Amino acid sequence: STQSTWDILSVYFFSQSLSFSTVKMRSLRFFSVAVGGAALLARQQQQMVEAKDKKAAFDPNEWRAFPLERVQTLSPNTALFRFGLPSSSHVMGMEVASCIVTKFQGPDGKDVIRPYTPTSQEKEAGHFDLIIKQYPGGAMSTHIHNMKPGDKLEVKGPILKQKYVANKYKHLGMIAGGTGVTPMYQIIREVLDNPQDKTEIDLIFGNMTVNDILLKNELDQLAKAHPQFRVHYAVDKANEGWKGHTGYVNADLIRKTFPAPSADSYVYVCGPPGMMNSISGPKAPDWSQGAVAGALKDVGYSESNVFKL
Repeated sequence: STQSTWDILSVYFFSQSLSFSTVKMRSLRFFSVAVGGAALLARQQQQMVEAKDKKAAFDPNEWRAFPLERVQTLSPNTALFRFGLPSSSHVMGMEVASCIVTKFQGPDGKDVIRPYTPTSQEKEAGHFDLIIKQYPGGAMSTHIHNMKPGDKLEVKGPILKQKYVANKYKHLGMIAGGTGVTPMYQIIREVLDNPQDKTEIDLIFGNMTVNDILLKNELDQLAKAHPQFRVHYAVDKANEGWKGHTGYVNADLIRKTFPAPSADSYVYVCGPPGMMNSISGPKAPDWSQGAVAGALKDVGYSESNVFKL
């Protein structure tokens, strides 16, 4: 459901019987808060002006083709693909949390359609990035990995999964596996780029090996710069000297990492089918959320505080 929230800053000052020094001190505090509020308002207004100057490149009702500009290898089977938007005045036109769908015509003449979450931010104009892991037998991932600069990919969207609302919850728990980290990264950046959003975030990120961890440098830098965000890595096969969790993500790890389920906490989950089955249960056959099962149910979570991205 679409929701919105506003942070309202109210400052009141009144004194007739206070000493001159007290009045002076409180006046300075008032001035400081007023200046801070004015700066925040100016920043928000500037962002609104900038947004008005930008054009949305994606359309939820129309397939549009975007050229591949460059490829950056991240691991033996994963790469970042940068696609060009029509001009430097174009942005994606996406809300958080949302995704796009991609399409190409397979060898049998049938359309292959798959969803992806861009890792670039909405404010980045002129391009968008997709991090794609090539899976054995994966038609779309193989198609994109075989693309050359100049080749075009058809895109439709955005598709809004759930509109993020700042400060709705005190704590966000996130459990991701593999490229399932991309929608988490989208939300994390949205939270941390907003100084008024005080939501605490703990991300449990599971992978086969340390070398498979996507966006590790970016996540580590964000955690270092923002104490409200913490990342916890889990790998199936650890290297010598590994200090993170070794083994599958399970109920015990969730209990150690997240606060107890409550009305103030919420959990996002995204990953390959096996992980989803184990952690949260799959989505329903009609792609609605379905029942919460697996480790999250064992910990005490329910449909009211879990969302499968």
